[in-house]
Amino acid sequence: MAYGHPPSPGQGQQPQWQQQQAPWQQPGNAWQQPQQPQGGMGWQQQPPGGGDPQGGNHTAQIPGHFGPVTDDEKTWSLMAYVGQFLVGAIAPAVVYLGKARSPFVRRHAAQGLNMGIAAIAVWFVFGLLSLVAEFLIWVPLLFTAVQMFFLVYAGRAANRGEFRRVPSAVAWPLLK
Repeated sequence: MAYGHPPSPGQGQQPQWQQQQAPWQQPGNAWQQPQQPQGGMGWQQQPPGGGDPQGGNHTAQIPGHFGPVTDDEKTWSLMAYVGQFLVGAIAPAVVYLGKARSPFVRRHAAQGLNMGIAAIAVWFVFGLLSLVAEFLIWVPLLFTAVQMFFLVYAGRAANRGEFRRVPSAVAWPLLK
């Protein structure tokens, strides 16, 4: 069995599968799909932000006017979120006070610290209220579950070089 290109049709003819067009591609239809570039590299085109397709891109352009973001900034921003799984609000506080020289890291560290402060306050208040009414202990447990979801959500964005705002019910806007 031979592998290779399919036999080509005669001169000036199109293959049968190219002669039939989908309804949205009919001439005169208002919502035609955009044409693909001819003779280009197809799936090997460069990503829109530049860089090489093998993943050697070390900077990313941020739509939030941060400028190029280095891998070091992405790592420290990620640590503001991931560190909370181990040491709570201490991790974003260290990032905010020690490594927040760039606006990108500062914004992620502030959001992470706001999440940590909110968690401490919810646990303190509802921990005391649960002494009066035991069923109130479920409030900080549910808050922690929601907060863990948003820690992963914001951490993934930070690792991609983006910023995703967490709802203010989870990250109280105390620091900016």
